[in-house]
Amino acid sequence: MSEDNIIHVDFASRMGRRIAPLRAQPEDYEAPGGHEPTRDPLGDLYTLRDAAKLFRLSESRLRYWEKSGFIVRSGEITSRRYYTFQDLIGIRAAKDLLDEGVALRNVRRSLDALRESLPKVSRPLSSLRIVADGQALFVRDDRGAYDPTTGQLLLNFDVSSLRDDVVRVLKRSGRESDHRRAYEHYLEGCRLDEQEATWDAADAAYRRAVELDPSLANAFTNLGNLMFKRGRLTEAEQFYARALAIDPEQPEALYNLGFLLYDRGEVVQAVSSFERALGSDPSFADAHFNLAMAYQDLGKPEQARPHWETYLALDPNSPWAEIAQRHLRGKA
Repeated sequence: MSEDNIIHVDFASRMGRRIAPLRAQPEDYEAPGGHEPTRDPLGDLYTLRDAAKLFRLSESRLRYWEKSGFIVRSGEITSRRYYTFQDLIGIRAAKDLLDEGVALRNVRRSLDALRESLPKVSRPLSSLRIVADGQALFVRDDRGAYDPTTGQLLLNFDVSSLRDDVVRVLKRSGRESDHRRAYEHYLEGCRLDEQEATWDAADAAYRRAVELDPSLANAFTNLGNLMFKRGRLTEAEQFYARALAIDPEQPEALYNLGFLLYDRGEVVQAVSSFERALGSDPSFADAHFNLAMAYQDLGKPEQARPHWETYLALDPNSPWAEIAQRHLRGKA
């Protein structure tokens, strides 16, 4: 996290210092060349938001999968990362297996095998079928199987059906879509909300974004942050709630709601919100910091300790690292 993206706030001496609400950062939405995916689905590239919409997964869940190395965006153009169609196959397979209750470790092994089995070129993908026996994935084409399959199938889908889903779900109109215009307003809000002099313009940009695309959870989160900075806490909480109604696992909204509750003195409720944020993103350093502060405030230093330690491991050069070290030494 860069210094530009945090707000340092002094609180009562019993609290020390806490790291303030964070803005929900934009994902790389613009497709290569500035065009949305309207070409051959097998050879196209897809954004994180495309994949979330296609599979009805939260963007935060996909971000967590990427951070943990479970499923990553393997396509890249001008330093931006995108999902390939092969990556979409992996997401579809992982989601179906996890929904069937297959253990995560088995799903990981299955995806590793799937990556080795899939052709590296797009065209042959259309004839493939993905199957599973509960322990491993196998790939079959019209000529036979790469490996034999046994047992009752938990997963069995034609890759061509996924191709059809891409066309159906991610189909765009020829004119500029409301979806794209909403995202552009959201990006404008992100550019404007750093300076108090342009908060009104940022507010207007975010509100226009959610008018055009009511599913844009990040815009609701950032509206909440603007309300928080203006001291309008009830409105801030309402915007965080709207963001979480769209994306219940969005770590920024969960963290910011926790920060608001903590600031209001509702420390137990804040702990719950910080813990949910970490459940969505275990590498969220600021959530570890504030959860540790909340536990300290509740008189539970032993429960705070692992979060101080994790915070220091994740962000050892932070200006707040000394606070964490003092608490670990028992000298706060």
